[in-house]
Amino acid sequence: MSLTHFDDQGQAHMVDVHGKDPTHRVAIAQGFIGMQAETLALIRQGTAKKGDVLGVARIAGIQATKRTSDLIPLCHPLALTRVALEWQVVDAPEFARFGLECCVTAETVGPTGVEMEALTGVQIALLTVYDMCKAVDRGMVITEVRLLEKSGGRSGHYLANTSRPNEDRSS
Repeated sequence: MSLTHFDDQGQAHMVDVHGKDPTHRVAIAQGFIGMQAETLALIRQGTAKKGDVLGVARIAGIQATKRTSDLIPLCHPLALTRVALEWQVVDAPEFARFGLECCVTAETVGPTGVEMEALTGVQIALLTVYDMCKAVDRGMVITEVRLLEKSGGRSGHYLANTSRPNEDRSS
């Protein structure tokens, strides 16, 4: 196994995708931002000082998917055909776990995948939540950012094992 972003001399380069067939490609990524129960209540009630936290963070995450190649030097610019960002509130006092789970689905038809776009969308959406709520909770923690699933292309289908982080079920 070798890293694709290095040439024979070990120099970084953009992967040549000209010979790859365009296929429908989908990537789903997720992440979590943990916070105090009071911070989560402010977000849910819509009373955060800076406004609609989840709405603003949703737009930020979607915009980030479209700008991924501007942020990651060797990432190809892609024509995205769909981006969806969804929030799930985690309010589990029995586990002292409060926060938001963000899930981004990115799609394209092309010669290269959309994993980086989905992962970038998650990170920026979660960072936007942090930015909008840091005045009341500087202890928020962004964790568990990972690729859940990808399909399309030569490498086939990837599905993360949701019960054990860092393990996968590739097919």
